[in-house]
This record gives sequence, C-alpha cells and structure tokens, in this order.
Amino acid sequence: MTLKTMKFMLAVVLLTAGFSTTSTVNSEPVIPNPVLYLTGTEAYQPNGKNFIRYKYDVLNKDQYPAEMFAAAPNLPPCGKNTKASRTWVDFFDSRGKRLYGFCALGKPADLGTIWFALEEGVVPPSYVYIEMNDRQTNTKYKSNLADTTN
Repeated sequence: MTLKTMKFMLAVVLLTAGFSTTSTVNSEPVIPNPVLYLTGTEAYQPNGKNFIRYKYDVLNKDQYPAEMFAAAPNLPPCGKNTKASRTWVDFFDSRGKRLYGFCALGKPADLGTIWFALEEGVVPPSYVYIEMNDRQTNTKYKSNLADTTN
C-alpha cells in the first residue's frame, strides 16, 4: 500500500468513525460501514478471453462478526447454492451500476480477497464501492468510493 493510499484510508476511517448503519442495543457492538481500497490488478484468461481483475480489501474487515458470513440455508439461495452466506457483497460503479457480487463468503477475512473484472481494453469506472447486505437483519452497509487505479 502506498503512503498516499494509507493517508487516504486513515482520513476515511477518521471521517467515518462516528457513522454507522446500525445502532447499539443491549450492548451489541456497532457494525461499521466497510472501508474499501484497491490492492492491485491482474490479468487472467478464462475461456480464452483476456480480462483484468481489480482486487480489493476491506480495511476494517476484522470488525465484522463471523456470524454475518455463516451459511444461511434458511434464507433464499444464490442460484443453486442453498447454503449461501447470510451477508452478500456487491460491487457497484459510482453511478450505482452493479459490476459483480459474492454470495458465499465464509468469514470476515474473505473481504480481503474480493474483486471484479472487466474485459481487457474496457476502461474501468474511476471509482467503485461495495454494499454488504445482511439478509438476516435486512441491513445494508455501504463503503466509501475506492479508486480503480493505484
């Protein structure tokens, strides 16, 4: 992570420290909005097509309870996956267009390996954000806008 990125992330954390989508009830911990940042890009070739994968991490992923990512067979499936996780994570461009999503992250640490991909040659949006949708509590957590370039 560059010094510029670290300073930016610190500023985001300080600015968002007092804001949250949920409140405390009966001493339950406050669950913060995710702080998203780009970790890098990589080229890859599924089925003979060239893509660029934009890889991200959530700086405060350790502040999410493991239960948020537990299998939730009592909730609607994700396609044929009947044991999709309780919380789904979706990438959006800055205008709100969905780019990609994850419905089977198994633990908060998996937020360190999220990504979206575009075909090689496609100009990425300048900024993206994620929404984490806790389907059990019907609560959404929206991240900051994160760069698509280092």
